[in-house]
Amino acid sequence: MAGVVKGKAQKQNILGERSGMERDMNREEARKRAVELVAQMTVEERAGQLRYDAPAIERLGVPAYNWWGEGLHGVARAGTATVFPQAIGIAAAFDEKLAGKIGDCVGTEGRAKYNEFSAHHDRDIYKGLTFWSPNVNIFRDPRWGRGHETYGEDPYLTSRLGVAFVKGLQGDGEVLKAAACAKHFAVHSGPEALRHEFNAKASPKDMEETYLPAFEALVKEAHVEAVMGAYNRVNGEPCCGSEALIRDMLRGKWNFEGHFVSDCWAIKDFHENHMVTATPAQSAAMALNAGCDLNCGVTYLHLLEALQLGLVTEENITEAAVRLFTTRFLLGLFETNMYDGLDYEVVECSEHIALADRAARESMVLLKNDGILPLAVDEIRTIGVIGPNADSRRALMGNYHGTSSEYITVAEGIRRYVDGKVRVLFSEGCGLFEDKTEALAMAGDRLTEAQIIAEHSDVVVLCLGLDETLEGEEGDTGNSYASGDKVDLLLPKPQRELMETVAAVGRPVILCLMTGSAMDLRFAAEHFNAILQLWYPGARGGRNAAEILFGEVSPSGKLPVTFYKDSDSLPEFTDYRMKGRTYRYMQDKAAYPFGFGLTYGDVVVTEAEVCGIQKEVCDDRKQKTEDAQNKDDQYTAAVEVTVQNQGKCDTDDVIQIYIRNKDSVYAVKNPTLCAFQRVHVKAGEQAKVTLQIGHKAFTVVSPEGVRKMDGTHFILYAATFQPDERSEELMGRKAVEMELELPGT
Repeated sequence: MAGVVKGKAQKQNILGERSGMERDMNREEARKRAVELVAQMTVEERAGQLRYDAPAIERLGVPAYNWWGEGLHGVARAGTATVFPQAIGIAAAFDEKLAGKIGDCVGTEGRAKYNEFSAHHDRDIYKGLTFWSPNVNIFRDPRWGRGHETYGEDPYLTSRLGVAFVKGLQGDGEVLKAAACAKHFAVHSGPEALRHEFNAKASPKDMEETYLPAFEALVKEAHVEAVMGAYNRVNGEPCCGSEALIRDMLRGKWNFEGHFVSDCWAIKDFHENHMVTATPAQSAAMALNAGCDLNCGVTYLHLLEALQLGLVTEENITEAAVRLFTTRFLLGLFETNMYDGLDYEVVECSEHIALADRAARESMVLLKNDGILPLAVDEIRTIGVIGPNADSRRALMGNYHGTSSEYITVAEGIRRYVDGKVRVLFSEGCGLFEDKTEALAMAGDRLTEAQIIAEHSDVVVLCLGLDETLEGEEGDTGNSYASGDKVDLLLPKPQRELMETVAAVGRPVILCLMTGSAMDLRFAAEHFNAILQLWYPGARGGRNAAEILFGEVSPSGKLPVTFYKDSDSLPEFTDYRMKGRTYRYMQDKAAYPFGFGLTYGDVVVTEAEVCGIQKEVCDDRKQKTEDAQNKDDQYTAAVEVTVQNQGKCDTDDVIQIYIRNKDSVYAVKNPTLCAFQRVHVKAGEQAKVTLQIGHKAFTVVSPEGVRKMDGTHFILYAATFQPDERSEELMGRKAVEMELELPGT
């Protein structure tokens, strides 16, 4: 393409073309070149480069660059792109390979868009190659509005999917295809209304056991290029100026070599809300001195003032600039590279749309089915499609989304699928949260219509839930209440009234729930025939929902979060202790547990055995103590699992392995996920799969936050669900148990 060629020529004019061997960039070489370039800048120019909207330095041939890019589930806010299911839906697929492919797609489309934008001298926000994704915070409380940006409540699942996504996005080429960012470091999951002033108090044990593992994995395994700090404080220190988090943990213990970026306008919270500094100059100095290289915001405009006051050194400004230019060199932004040939035709191409379809199908979780599903087109005359999310584009997208060239809602997906063979009746039923749909009407103005539609239908597909205007980031889309958080787990009152109205008709009802979080489903579980959790399924998700409803595809998603019965038993939202939270620590029965999800088949684990235990002896005790601080040897294990589909439908399912330490008083209360693998099993057939269990599964964390070996006796559980009482009730069987004993430690 002409634009790509133009972009190549422009980069050659900046710093000159280099040989293919030289273009195979590594960090050491990139840093060396960054040092050389930054040395030619004045201190004013260096300080200016620490802004997210870094200006051009024309005399050095350095173009402007805007660091702010979004790629949570597709390239976001930069025009047309493939829109995948929201991150929580990606998590529900329990599929590392899928997460990696989605990351790869985001990186590919992002690079192609960058090639064209830069060739046209468009260096606006959201049009660079530094994507502030993924969000690997732990979804510890279902009321948190931004939880649907995450991979759920489990550190292990979050780590595996996050690592895969980052590797896919950054690529394995001569240069980085794009740069990923692990956010929000750390201990961040609401409340949104308090985030600018809130101090999250977390024990050393909860930090090491829950809040930090995913970040550590992305740094050590995926070599994520950037880390973003959170708005809140942690144990008294603001995250974007925390020496304990940035200097000691991230750069010290984990040896992170990339750049650190503040969340947007978070540094001004230091003096305006956290009150740990008195002036913008002091806030800028606190962040920079702790190791925050890049300011999303305007507070670093005060860095030169801080320098004059002796609050920062020129060396610290220089080092931050060097880190940032190291990333730019690693991205190959100053010379031709292997990705310059990616042209705009890859954006939302058929291959990427097919991947989004696969992701949506794998993400949807069947929570209840009394046998009504799958629907048979030739046995139905009329389908009633009812609800405020039935024909809603917003409910497809989630937040931080791109723009699709086509949207297929659930109502449209059903219409296309039945294609004149079945009459489809429609009613909005109610507003999303408003008590009426017409300004001059009385409250409940669509309830009667919904009742009529239900009465005239053989089966009702009821589409309820939320969207980004109700749950999301504080202030992001004018969230209607609680700054994007939920005050409880109930659907809005008009939707509850609609449920009651439709249920009273007595027709079979399938609830399609479109939310990014757990809801109170007690009424639906009692009154409706089936419940299908769609999450925010992506631009064409309505088509994929129809494929599942009519049995073309078997549902196979699993819950990455616990669906509690209600919010009454939850700890206070502002309490960051993990006690009583998530499947790992809860004491009450869940309504629908983490790891649960039905299929149209019946995949049963018939056999499971430990087929190997491996001991890894590390001579470098310093390196080894990062994961086992008492210098114990590290163990891994392999488990061979045989599954059989005893049903009549071919299906995917997810084999899950959980572990419980029988010896240690420091062990997590409940069995925890330690391995998983998606499999496809045809009806009546069986498959054998070997799953690997990493060494961290055999460790515990002491109250002091020390991860170590403590105990030799373990129980492993293998099933397509977790080994809790509620899952066993729902599935009608137990997980297969295995005893595992390690050599004495």
